[in-house]
Amino acid sequence: MPVCLPQAAPTPPTMDEKMEDAAEEDWLQLRPVEPLPSQCCGSGCSPCVFDLYHQDLARWEAARASNDKSLLSGQQPQSCSSKLTPETFLAFRISAMERLTADTYHIRFALPENSQLGLQPGQHLILRGTVDDLEIQRAYTPISPANAKGYFDVLIKCYKTGLMSQYVEMWRVGDTAFWRGPFGSFFYQPNKHGELLMLAAGTGLAPMVPILQSITDNAEDETFVTLVCCFKTFEGIYLKTFLQEQARFWNVRTFFVLSQENSPEQLPWSYREKTRFGHLGQDLVEELVDCCRKKPFALVCGSPEFTKDMASLGPSVLRQHRQTAGSPRLGIFSSGMLESENRETLRIRLL
Repeated sequence: MPVCLPQAAPTPPTMDEKMEDAAEEDWLQLRPVEPLPSQCCGSGCSPCVFDLYHQDLARWEAARASNDKSLLSGQQPQSCSSKLTPETFLAFRISAMERLTADTYHIRFALPENSQLGLQPGQHLILRGTVDDLEIQRAYTPISPANAKGYFDVLIKCYKTGLMSQYVEMWRVGDTAFWRGPFGSFFYQPNKHGELLMLAAGTGLAPMVPILQSITDNAEDETFVTLVCCFKTFEGIYLKTFLQEQARFWNVRTFFVLSQENSPEQLPWSYREKTRFGHLGQDLVEELVDCCRKKPFALVCGSPEFTKDMASLGPSVLRQHRQTAGSPRLGIFSSGMLESENRETLRIRLL
């Protein structure tokens, strides 16, 4: 009959081992958390949220190797200063919200002490949101003038299945949202181009607005502007009053392309001559180029499908440039192949 020998009791950890385990647990709790894919806006920002993670991780590893937690004191999840930076998020209070259409909002954020945001026309910001404990980040271009004091405005379209849309639709006046930036390598220079041909679809209008306003606000800037706005219906056109006011300037023309309407008689008289129906195709783009008053430089912003259509018009109309930007805002095409067809904004020079 086999004999069961008693097993030796496990040796309890020593006090030193307990302290080592506790110290290890402390370091693991301080280790930066790798961002989720949803936290990247996909717009090629520098620094990206993953760049910031790798910077924090390298700092954590150095602090752990030297057993010096004071080296982590520079880490800050969100900025408490009043200066906007690309690295850290800063809180801004919502001072006004206006529903422009069934799914699009015009939102104003307050700036402290009548300060300015500090963006160049066409640059964009990154918004951080949280839905069901999932952090998400998206890029938006302020539509307020670059020299606006005490506030900045953004245009945000909400989608039924969009995570950021769920977050935005929970906003109320007085709530706080977190932004970082600025981002974007396109800087408008007065009188650099004889004419700007702006091709915008939907909220792709947003990056065009501060550039257009910077031109009309500057009496020394004699750049011509032809702005083409593509929407589904007349009722869906954003910022009608602003666009009408801008069209009164001697160097600005506005046109509209409506994809889901076909009758000019249903439009106000002031829109009938400058509205086309259907989609913005090669024939219409060539017509716009031909009627430009000077050699045009084109800025294109819209959905991925829209920018892809514009890029596919062919070398007889467009010379492509490399794209570097993301959601509705200005990016750049340089000579050569289109690198990222899923991006939403591009800049094109016409031949």
